[in-house]
Amino acid sequence: MLCPYCGHSDTQVIDSRTSEDGTIVRRRRKCPKCNSRFTTYEKAALFIPMLIKRDGLTRVPYSQEKLRKSMELALRKRHVKAELIEGAIERIERNLKLRKEKEISTKEVGKLVMSELRQLDPVAYLRFASVYFNYSKAEDFAEALKKLGDTLEVENKS
Repeated sequence: MLCPYCGHSDTQVIDSRTSEDGTIVRRRRKCPKCNSRFTTYEKAALFIPMLIKRDGLTRVPYSQEKLRKSMELALRKRHVKAELIEGAIERIERNLKLRKEKEISTKEVGKLVMSELRQLDPVAYLRFASVYFNYSKAEDFAEALKKLGDTLEVENKS
């Protein structure tokens, strides 16, 4: 590791600690040349696969910003705490990173988003689902509401 102060190429690790969740290693380092100390962080480099659009041909890189905007749009004027939204985004990203595929369909990402929204807020779930499934008539909403109500009843009884 290069010293960020003098550029010396041989720094010494003087302390290592693992984060509480075990995903990051914090290392304190010392440069023998200039005696400066600095901290580095090490974590596994997992990548989110490329996204395959609905046409099956177009590939686009994953965008956390797009994911956040779509979830915020569905959650607009709903009383859901920001940390819950961030937690949902982190779970979606972790799920995507742990997949072994190099490409994944936007349909699969949509399913992950719906699963998270369903837990956060049923109205936001319906808003997102209406776009995802392209609801065009009132009957589509009625059926989705019935399915959502049935699953919420089952969860509440458990």
